[in-house]
Amino acid sequence: MSGEKNLEKLVKEMKPELNAGTYVFVSVATTVGIERKYILCQFNEKEGITLVLEQKHADTYKLSYDYVASWIRLNVHSSLDAVGLTALFSSELAKHEISCNVISGYYHDHIFVNNKDGQKAINVLLELTKK
Repeated sequence: MSGEKNLEKLVKEMKPELNAGTYVFVSVATTVGIERKYILCQFNEKEGITLVLEQKHADTYKLSYDYVASWIRLNVHSSLDAVGLTALFSSELAKHEISCNVISGYYHDHIFVNNKDGQKAINVLLELTKK
């Protein structure tokens, strides 16, 4: 099932949703001992393994982190080939001094913003759907 590619439709239908909780990015040498069910995302880099998980689980495993984020899910099934969506919403967030870290899943784009900016980012994205 391929996703949507039309930028105008993607923006109009993105329906941003702020997930409950706080999330962190950590770097570990190994995931041994960390229950897989707590790992939201994993990316293997040459310097270490980046994990995204709920802050409470990072605290349980005594993992260090510097950045606490809110997680926003865009509820439109975007194609991995779609052009311009990330550029559009990241530029709009930047205009409001909100940094974002984007992870694309097969079905949806996921935006991590500083926890203090979660609701502000939702408001910016909702305004973007009205343009």
